[in-house]
Amino acid sequence: MTDKPTVAVLGTGIMGAAMARNLARAGLGVRAWNRTRDKAEPLAADGIKVAGTPAEAVEGADVVLTMLYDGNTVLHVLREAAPALRPGTVWAQCTTAGTEMVAHLADLAREHGLVFYDAPVLGTRQPAEAGQLTVLAAGPREGREMVGPVFDAIGAKTVWTGEDAATGSASRLKLVANSWVLAATAAAGEVLALAKGLGVDPQGFFDLIDGGPLDMGYLRAKTALLLDGKLTPASFAVATAEKDARLIVAAGEGNGVRLDVAAAAAERFARAAAQGHAQEDMAAAYFASFDKQTGD
Repeated sequence: MTDKPTVAVLGTGIMGAAMARNLARAGLGVRAWNRTRDKAEPLAADGIKVAGTPAEAVEGADVVLTMLYDGNTVLHVLREAAPALRPGTVWAQCTTAGTEMVAHLADLAREHGLVFYDAPVLGTRQPAEAGQLTVLAAGPREGREMVGPVFDAIGAKTVWTGEDAATGSASRLKLVANSWVLAATAAAGEVLALAKGLGVDPQGFFDLIDGGPLDMGYLRAKTALLLDGKLTPASFAVATAEKDARLIVAAGEGNGVRLDVAAAAAERFARAAAQGHAQEDMAAAYFASFDKQTGD
């Protein structure tokens, strides 16, 4: 068994492209596919083979890594790849797909004899580019010697949540973590919006909380993107944040938990997207506090 597996990366958006580059830097053979091929072509400069179809990308690969928009997209793409998948191939599913979808993905893996790992990642563009993601993983021990080098290349650490990927334990933890991230992002935007509405200099607020228990690096980072006008390229896009917020709300509802903050955040992200901010950083939810027609 090789110490340097060949990896097929399906999906080369903000996260997938960075992950593919780090896999190549670690000395692994990498093939990449993206629905819009032009977005994958720059990876060729990193020694990555850009494939024209999912089947071409996965043929002969030891590990398939999916980093696509949502669970339904993953199902569709893996079915496209199915003719070239061989039994025993490891599948590391890194998309934030939600808890219910994981069972369907595990069924697809069993159908094709794949070794399935539910492996969503925690982090955005910068940690992805630096290979400093946190991988939340669940899956069988017997395949970890193959998938381990992949997780080591894309992340700073791997947190194992169980041996049965079909239970969705890793995806459940990811949704819990994302519920905090999205709530904090929405709050950061609202505090700036309220300051604007009340004529308060935001710096006065930052001075007030400086160094105290209400201060935190994430608040500073997200508000800086807004104040400095650096919402593109996005670290985590508004449209994706809305998708994740709705997955969180659905997971809560399915388990008897009402999540008012997550539901409100989903609506804020939706309004910001409708105003034209869908592909900007999720900090752009700030604009949902204002009527676009007013110019604010």
